[in-house]
Amino acid sequence: MQGLVIAPFFWQYNFCSHFVDKIRIVLILFFKKFIMGNIRYTSSGESHGKALTGIIEGIPAGLSLTSDDIDRDLKRRQKGYGRGGRMKIESDRAEILSGVRWGKTLGSPISLLIENRDWKNWTEGMSVYEQYENSIGPVTRARPGHADLNGAIKYNQKDIRNILERSSARETAMRVAIGATVKRFLSEFGIKIGSYIIEIGNQGTEISGPDKDGRDFLKSFKVAEGSPVRCPDEKASKKMMKLIDTAKAEGYSLGGVFEVFATGLPIGIGSHVQWDRRLDGKLAQALMSIQAVKGVEIGGGFGMAQRPGFRVMDEIYYKKGRGFFRKTNNAGGVEGGMTNGMPLILRAAMKPIPTQRNPLKSVDIVTKRSIRAAYERSDVCAVPAAGVIGEAMAALVLADAFLEKFGGDSMEETKRNYDAYMDYVKEF
Repeated sequence: MQGLVIAPFFWQYNFCSHFVDKIRIVLILFFKKFIMGNIRYTSSGESHGKALTGIIEGIPAGLSLTSDDIDRDLKRRQKGYGRGGRMKIESDRAEILSGVRWGKTLGSPISLLIENRDWKNWTEGMSVYEQYENSIGPVTRARPGHADLNGAIKYNQKDIRNILERSSARETAMRVAIGATVKRFLSEFGIKIGSYIIEIGNQGTEISGPDKDGRDFLKSFKVAEGSPVRCPDEKASKKMMKLIDTAKAEGYSLGGVFEVFATGLPIGIGSHVQWDRRLDGKLAQALMSIQAVKGVEIGGGFGMAQRPGFRVMDEIYYKKGRGFFRKTNNAGGVEGGMTNGMPLILRAAMKPIPTQRNPLKSVDIVTKRSIRAAYERSDVCAVPAAGVIGEAMAALVLADAFLEKFGGDSMEETKRNYDAYMDYVKEF
């Protein structure tokens, strides 16, 4: 990362030398390749602001894309047993503002907008105009486990609302919208991404497990979509719902574990040559960026640390017409920072949401007095929604690595490159 330090030096002083010109080119390529990536995206907006906005750049021209492709996942994010009252207010729909013409992407940045219906109740309290500054009182009681206190200190804010509005998981609606866009791109190459819940609180299902050969991910996903808690195990679902009912009645929140999978990935996405190009590292960071996620594992994960090596390595086989394959998938589809052709299996542990209906002990950041933390309308359990967000984050990483491998400014070019590589793999 020394380039981050020396770059301003070379731009500040105009050394007229061929050597410096070469260094500048190298630095530009460094920033473009490793800092920016192939897929770039960003979002903005507050929880109770007027809207959420997002921009994604890097999708090749010629991809069929409509708002319906995005809205399906937005609707899935809003479902889930244990969600709060906000979900009764919002009915998220994405508006495509740019980057698409007549149903096809242009190769230019795609901008998206999701309106906040709850904005009508906050037009003064979240106004951009100074004249409404005292329309509502400040939030000064920090919630344990949230960004409240740390953010207030870091950004020198005496009103915690200036922190909680952005740190809220409401912003993940735009992540899901952007993720749905790249899922649409990946589907053109037979790559399918899904998720389901395997644990809420102390209630779980045995359906998960990377060493269970022959698991039908898509079947489990389809069954889970019909469950109020997005769990493919009907008996476990009922136990999870009962646990959520108890938590709601007693005023506390629940966490859990969700699993994200991706099928159809070719061998060789990602790389072993640099730490920041390893696919598993990027995927772990992406899932860890989701609010309340405190742990991530790939394949057998932490369980492999307790087993001997010969029990966890996925032995390699070859058959003419099929090529190289494995009979187990303890690696979770990634070895040496690259996909190995097996399904990708990611698992993330989500802690209980910090906001409690029976608030915990805290301190008022202005008076410094001991009080009970503030209560903001919140979910009892958001694990089912977190799985959908996990799909989006995994899709963004996979699409970026996919385009790093195959490139292409148009879908036709990307498909040509992909098809040529797949022919090569068959002949290897």
